[in-house]
Amino acid sequence: MPKAVRWGVVVLALTALAAAAAAQQMISAKSGLIHYVEGRVVMDNKAVETKFGQFPHLNEQSQLRTEEGRAEVLLAPGVFMRLGESSAVRMVSSKLTDTRLEVVEGSVLFECAELRRETPILLLFQDARIWLREDGVYRVNTSPPELRVYDGEAGVEQAGQPVTVKKGRVLSLDGSLAVAKFDTKLGDSLHRWASRRAEYLAMANVSSARTLWQGRQPWRTAGWMWNPYFGMFTYIPYRGVYRSFWGYQYWSPREVYVVFEPPRMASRGGYDASSSYNPNLGYRTMGQTSAGTSGTVASSGAPTAASSSGTANIPRESSQAGGRGR
Repeated sequence: MPKAVRWGVVVLALTALAAAAAAQQMISAKSGLIHYVEGRVVMDNKAVETKFGQFPHLNEQSQLRTEEGRAEVLLAPGVFMRLGESSAVRMVSSKLTDTRLEVVEGSVLFECAELRRETPILLLFQDARIWLREDGVYRVNTSPPELRVYDGEAGVEQAGQPVTVKKGRVLSLDGSLAVAKFDTKLGDSLHRWASRRAEYLAMANVSSARTLWQGRQPWRTAGWMWNPYFGMFTYIPYRGVYRSFWGYQYWSPREVYVVFEPPRMASRGGYDASSSYNPNLGYRTMGQTSAGTSGTVASSGAPTAASSSGTANIPRESSQAGGRGR
């Protein structure tokens, strides 16, 4: 075999290996991967230390506590748990088929992109049991004790009394089970931080979904996918598009092509570039706004997972993994 041909075979093999690594799907039988921390976060009184590409797990009966910091934890595929400052949770059961968490202190927010019957989520607070029934955003506060449903529906049982809590309702967990309305558009620092984390994950989703689409790699179920260029896992739907509570879009490999498709002819002449990828604007991860312009959250320097130069412009931090969250 000629030398040039041999080198060509080697390059093709290395390219295939790199693509496979970029499209690695996390397959785990447990919930509780500590995906991102900032500030001081401790697990069982030991500081959580994360490195690029290495993520600790929250084991059963372990307690995760944020002091002057925040934490993001991946539960069942498509379910994010985010802890505000001075908050704590205990992992009662980390099985995907039986994920149970006790909210001990502070404020804990849950974003559910996909809830499946085979991977239920049960939250415990004092004598209350909270089942997350639908895709949505939920928050449990301990002071005052309450459950807020920003989107979705939850079932609660306290003192033997069942109640259903729907979107835009807050349920008091002090034993009275009083239900009231609240404005889902209002939030605090935890709410805004969760929105920023959703934005970063949506950026990584476009890159990862494009890799799967271009490589025609099989994606048979929704789940987490490791993106080495962004230094984080991201959520990839099996089909269709998941639109988060904060307006960001997570594309499946079957649908992500619309972000990169070339301009098409408009009905009145000219070109309609509303669905095309513009390298000067970045990836479109949000839908059309009321003004008719689409939101972009990545600059033109953001790499794609299909890029052959895998180390260029990798957003990483010196002491934390999982992207930037400030």
